[in-house]
Amino acid sequence: MTRPAATAEMLIDDARVRVTRFDFEPGAETGWHRHGMDYVITTLTECQMVLELPDGETNEVLIPAGTVYRRDEGVEHNVINGGTAVMSFVETELK
Repeated sequence: MTRPAATAEMLIDDARVRVTRFDFEPGAETGWHRHGMDYVITTLTECQMVLELPDGETNEVLIPAGTVYRRDEGVEHNVINGGTAVMSFVETELK
């Protein structure tokens, strides 16, 4: 199944952090990726995420707007907007 790609806008990329805004139309995805740095996500909208994982598992999570969470380097997944509205978050990678 081919899905539309989420859009990514680089906001900051300096010696200490890389900050990127991601916007997903309903059904859009990031594509498979592995995080090479620890990172923090700040949701701008309610995010109804579908997370495809390397072991074939799929997790569905609803994250309220304004929520902040962090993950360690090495996370591998494909993030999909499983909702009916645009989904947006800011990712801050720690260099």
